[in-house]
Amino acid sequence: MNTFTSRDGTKIAYDVRGSGPAVILIDGAWCGRNMGPMPKLAPLLAPHFTVYNYDRRSRGDSDVSTDYSPDREYEDLAALIDIAGGSASLYGTSSGGAIALFAAARGLPVDRLAIFEPPFTDVPGGRPMPRGYQVEVERLAAQDRRPDLAKYFMVKMIGMPSIMMPMMRLNPHWKAMLHNALSLPHDTAVMEGYGFPTEAARSIRVPTIIMSGDKTFRQLKEPVRLARETIPGARFASLPGQSHDAAAELVAPVLIDFFSGADTARAAA
Repeated sequence: MNTFTSRDGTKIAYDVRGSGPAVILIDGAWCGRNMGPMPKLAPLLAPHFTVYNYDRRSRGDSDVSTDYSPDREYEDLAALIDIAGGSASLYGTSSGGAIALFAAARGLPVDRLAIFEPPFTDVPGGRPMPRGYQVEVERLAAQDRRPDLAKYFMVKMIGMPSIMMPMMRLNPHWKAMLHNALSLPHDTAVMEGYGFPTEAARSIRVPTIIMSGDKTFRQLKEPVRLARETIPGARFASLPGQSHDAAAELVAPVLIDFFSGADTARAAA
C-alpha cells in the first residue's frame, strides 16, 4: 500500500501495479481497493498498463473526511494523476464514472476516458432522488449510523425493496460495506443532483467510451444513452449478459483495446 496527502491534508491510500501508460481506476459507492470490481480488474490490466487503484476518501485505508464538496474528490484525483506522471487514462464505474466524466470536463490531464453506467438517474425513465437526500446521508454519517445509512441509500435512493435488507446483511461483504459507509455522502455529493450533466458532457474533448451491461437496471439505460449521444465522438460497448456489476473478465478486453488505441487503429484500417 502507498499513500499520498491530498490538498486538504487527507491521506489517500493507493496500490500501483504493472507497467506502461497510466490508468487510474475510480470506484463507485461502497467499493475500494480491496472490495468491489477493481481488485479483480487491476491484475487483468496490469500486463498492459501501470494501474493505480485507490481508496477514495472515507473508505478503505484512506482518511475519513467530513468535507463533502465534490472539489475534494477532484483534488484527490489530480494528486494521483500527478503521481502517475502528469496524465492518465481513467476508468470509472457508477458514481466513479461520474467523477471521471466531471474530471475530464474540468480539464484534468486525462488521456482517455472510460465510463461504466454513470447513475445520473434523475432523467426521463430514471429515478429521481428523495427530497433532502444529501442532508439525510450527511446526518446519518455524522451520527455514525452505518446500517441506517446503508438502508436509506439502498431502499430510499436506489429503490431496493426493504424486504431485501436482511439478505444484504448476509452478504460476505457487508462488514466491508459498513466500513466504507461514511464515504456515502461523498458519492451523493459528486452526483450533483443526479440529473444528466449535459454541458459538462458536451465539453469533453478526449477519446471516450461508454460501457454498459445489456441486462442492466432500467433506470440506468437513459443516462447511458445520453452519455453516448452527448459526449463528442463517444464510442459505446455493450457487455452481454451483464448488469451493473459487470464481470472483470468482460470489462478488461474492452479497456485494453480502448486505452491502447487498438480500437482506433482497427477503425482506421
